[in-house]
Amino acid sequence: MSKIGLFFGPEKGSVHRVAEKVKAAIGADLVEMVLVHDASAADLEKYDKIIFGISTVGKETWDSEYSNTDWAKFFPEISKVDYSEKTLAIFGLGDHITYPAHFVNAMGRLYREIKSATPEAKVVAPVDPSVYEFEESDAVVDGMFVGLPVDEDFEPEMTDERVAAWSAEVKSAFGL
Repeated sequence: MSKIGLFFGPEKGSVHRVAEKVKAAIGADLVEMVLVHDASAADLEKYDKIIFGISTVGKETWDSEYSNTDWAKFFPEISKVDYSEKTLAIFGLGDHITYPAHFVNAMGRLYREIKSATPEAKVVAPVDPSVYEFEESDAVVDGMFVGLPVDEDFEPEMTDERVAAWSAEVKSAFGL
């Protein structure tokens, strides 16, 4: 069985901690962690099953002309890949108190980048937004979050349960 690529960033923060939880829930022996800071399209091509872990850094950062984040550097690589034979899942961190009108928007941006590269891309394990408090999110598509929202700033006590439930869905969708 081939490994699952878990592409995440930034390192040594909330996304990294949640990525480690996802890896443990899926099966540590099945997942290879890949920092997006060091990754390229060639790295994405190595995997048939990919999990992306992204943080939302605030609308002002995404809207700025220059962004020095790991993901801003990695986004051009995403559009170079054909995802038609891959199965993908996304989790994203956000802050529903400080950014209620932009909650986990980065997940939505990532989803759209993937779908722009490969419209038929299979992104699995959507999450019902009704159990979250927020005003608006670019990550809600067709009435569902495109992946797992996590708020480590204001709801860290919910992370383990959310990761466990979502990871079970991902495992099923990945045929594990």
